[in-house]
Order: sequence, then structure tokens, then C-alpha cells
Amino acid sequence: MDQTSKLHTICPVLSTSNLERDIKWYETHIGFKVNYLEKGYAVLNRENIWIHLQWHHDNEDDPVYGSVIKIFVDDIYPILDEMIKRGTVTKENLRLNTAWKTHEFGFFDLNKNAIFFVQNV
Repeated sequence: MDQTSKLHTICPVLSTSNLERDIKWYETHIGFKVNYLEKGYAVLNRENIWIHLQWHHDNEDDPVYGSVIKIFVDDIYPILDEMIKRGTVTKENLRLNTAWKTHEFGFFDLNKNAIFFVQNV
């Protein structure tokens, strides 16, 4: 029986310079599915986690900025194992017993948005 880790809620809006490419990346590497799509905007979800992607021109008037999100889970190991199988991270990405009392790992999406999965210890 496969173990799973319950994800809690989050709903960031992240910048993208290529909406179609990034939707595929989130589907392939994190297991998100498109819930809503319109020109320049997508809503993706997995369980109770929602991520919105908003296209920007990536110029001075409409820049793309990298953000950081933290998705809190009950058990870090099942989600780590899943992301290893997807090729998203390696086991070396896991940081145990941080000074701020978490187990966590992180990675970047294609727009340099940092995504962390975190378990409070």
C-alpha cells in the first residue's frame, strides 16, 4: 500500500512567461491538474492545494518575478518519494531537523519560483 502525505491548503498566484509550457511542467513534475484555463491565466490544483499561473510579458512594464511558496504536509517522506519518482528532486534535496524545526525539500519551477514541501517537526 502506498503511503500518502496529506497536503494542507495554499493558493498563490505565480508569474509565468510561457503558460502552456508551465502547465505541462506542473502536471508532469508535481502532479497538478488544470481546473480552469483562459488566455493568460490558469488555475491548477492537487487535493486542497491551488496554484494560479498568470502570464506576464517579462519586460520593464510587466516583469516576471520569482516567488517562494511553502506547501505544508503531515508526512514529508511520501511526497518526497513521489517527487523523486517524477524526477523533480533527488533524496539529497531533503533537509532534516532545520534550525526552524522542519523537515523540508525544495526546487524551482521553470520561472524560478521556489516550491518547498515542509513538515513541522
